[in-house]
Amino acid sequence: MIKAFGQVSALNGVDLTVGSGDLAALLGPNGAGKTTLVRIIATLTRPDAGRVRVLGYDVAAQPAQVRARIGLTGQYAGLDEELHGRDNLVLIGRLGGLQRRQARQRAAELAGTFGLADAMDRPVRTYSGGMRRRLDLAASLMNHPTLLVLDEPTTGLDPVSRQQLWAALAGLRAHGTTMLLTTQYLEEADRFADVVHVLDRGRIAASGTPAQLKARVGSRVAEIRLTDPADAAGAARALARRLSLPAGEIRTEIGAGRLTLTAHDGPVTLLAAAAALQADGIGVDDLSLRQPSLDEAFLALTGVAA
Repeated sequence: MIKAFGQVSALNGVDLTVGSGDLAALLGPNGAGKTTLVRIIATLTRPDAGRVRVLGYDVAAQPAQVRARIGLTGQYAGLDEELHGRDNLVLIGRLGGLQRRQARQRAAELAGTFGLADAMDRPVRTYSGGMRRRLDLAASLMNHPTLLVLDEPTTGLDPVSRQQLWAALAGLRAHGTTMLLTTQYLEEADRFADVVHVLDRGRIAASGTPAQLKARVGSRVAEIRLTDPADAAGAARALARRLSLPAGEIRTEIGAGRLTLTAHDGPVTLLAAAAALQADGIGVDDLSLRQPSLDEAFLALTGVAA
């Protein structure tokens, strides 16, 4: 599919398939076109060219059929702050065609699933951020969608709320719900996704399981933790100079005093890095070799830091 906004090309020939029952993660740097793609799938934006089918229906020619079969949780909770939690869910259910009794029964069921039963008679403005997110997700499930689209659902949540939300999503997956997820937290995609699509500059740069994408990096990673975090910049210069490494191969976490670099020769690279830092009088607390993370695969595929 293709979509442009004036002179800005948001999507430039995206070809994407999500299998039934899969959780597909869509990753990409800011501005890669993730939200535009989500809006097209949800029938909120029309593509300029190309054909998009959701559950067998064309999003441009049959938007009502698509909307009746999907749920959408956007980046911001779409809730009425003054209504009680129950009333928000019942309203969504009624708009989706449920009878009043059906809507109230479904609202009670989802309140239990998402741990909100004790808060359903309170105005949403009194909810915490995590509670609002869970209520918003419950609202997207009121009409038993076949496809659930999640656009950065955990952004801004504290770790406990993120775990609660993912526990609820795990239950949905167990019942066969198909999901399309965009996220800024690559560890979520690594842990939960069946397949990952990397979107870069409006195109799919790579697709595969998390393990397949990490394997594309091709080498293990050397991780170095310095005695003094203030030495991080100097350590990066020393490694680049003494090991003749391109600057882009050395990644530095300044505040943490941690450096990572591609270990093309495995232990040989690790030992050479230790010797280089020792020669420059830079103290090292720990060195290790590990497999690349999805963050590092993302960096290698897009050239943009995760």
